[in-house]
Amino acid sequence: MPKQQNILIIGAGLCGSLLALRLGQRGYHVSVYEKRPDLRKVDISAGRSINLAFSNRGNKAMKLVGIESKVEALCIPMNGRMIHDASGQTFLSNYSGRDHEYINSISRGALNALLLDEAEKHENVSIYFNKKCKSVDFKHTTALFKDYDTTSEFVEDADVIIATDGAGSAMRKSYYLGKQFLFSFSQDYLTHGYKELSILPKENGDYKTYKNALHIWPRGSFMLIALPNLDGSFTVTLFLSYQEGKYNFNNLTTPEVVLEFFQKEFPDALMLMPNLVEDFFSNPTSPLGTVKCSPWHYKGNTLLMGDAAHAIVPFYGQGMNASFEDVVEFDAVLDKNLECWEAVFKTYESIRKKNTDAIADLAIDNFHEMKNHVANPMFKEKRKLEMALEHHFPNAYSSKYALVTFNEHVSYHEAMTKGRAQDKAILNMIADNHLPNISNLTKNELEDILKRVQQKTNAILEDDRIARLKQ
Repeated sequence: MPKQQNILIIGAGLCGSLLALRLGQRGYHVSVYEKRPDLRKVDISAGRSINLAFSNRGNKAMKLVGIESKVEALCIPMNGRMIHDASGQTFLSNYSGRDHEYINSISRGALNALLLDEAEKHENVSIYFNKKCKSVDFKHTTALFKDYDTTSEFVEDADVIIATDGAGSAMRKSYYLGKQFLFSFSQDYLTHGYKELSILPKENGDYKTYKNALHIWPRGSFMLIALPNLDGSFTVTLFLSYQEGKYNFNNLTTPEVVLEFFQKEFPDALMLMPNLVEDFFSNPTSPLGTVKCSPWHYKGNTLLMGDAAHAIVPFYGQGMNASFEDVVEFDAVLDKNLECWEAVFKTYESIRKKNTDAIADLAIDNFHEMKNHVANPMFKEKRKLEMALEHHFPNAYSSKYALVTFNEHVSYHEAMTKGRAQDKAILNMIADNHLPNISNLTKNELEDILKRVQQKTNAILEDDRIARLKQ
């Protein structure tokens, strides 16, 4: 396909700015339209997640566009989960038994700004702000925009339109309302919402609590988490039901009740948050939902990508990473030199959709794990064994979390399938008292356990394969 073709990208968020950068590097003429102001000039966080978890799949994309070292400078390593129990005791649960595997806290705004700067270095890339997409005529490859600066409306056409405009995608809405082809769409919300809070730095700029961890206060039906920022602060997020339980977002309506709730459930966090009440009533409460749809494309004219195609809840820390991996996978399809855009879009979706469906399901699973299971004795025992296996046999075993987060060469679907089977195998062995005290095991004894786990895992995978054949 000729590189002089014009590609219109709707949305200049993380996925859209990365896509613009990569397509610009490949020589395409790219125009990006973003409804918000330029975040490099105006603070537009407005209660959105200030920082995100950045891991191997995201870094694979940074390597692709050649900015890995620039992104690394924005990262704070988090080696594991710092669990805060109800009594105020803490323990660190590492993400991996391999020392070189960890996730990073990264500023959403700083990373987005870097990607925009890199994209605009290419003369064939133009980015326009304050331009809201109202609808897309996918048959004629045109998009209707409203200019917030002039309040006028205008139409842009292109050879290809790619929508990276998030969970509320205007193009996905146009697919649905257009009724021109069979389009499936689901949007499932959790009963929980979230609210951003903060732990401010000490007066000297230091961190008030341990820096290199993702902090979790699991409380069964709700939880608090905190991620570090480069300025010494932590972004804190409360995940809580809208209406269930003694305390919920619908009844936390006064400063007195909010303080009572935190004093009872998160007293150690409250000691670090003298600004709690101000944050709580200044920042919005936002919903948590999963978006799945198909097809992502209309012929060779238009394509959905990133959250516009597959928004997920944040509990695996893979939303941004999955969107970045979209660009990597799309780029790999472009390398195939297929005959037309329709072939490119069809091939990309056939490869990618089962994997984005998988990470969406895994993110829901991890929601329940983080708010409850991390403090469960059986779960702790399983994690202890997995850490030992990864440490002593780094090339022979990876937990489900490690498969998803640190093995970027393994697809999400494969990681989910194998990881779930491993979890089932280990938990069955623990429940049946078939495991000795892990702390006292020799390497030879651990190797024997590894072989048993692998055998049981393979048996579960085979049973699942046969069950699918019988359906």
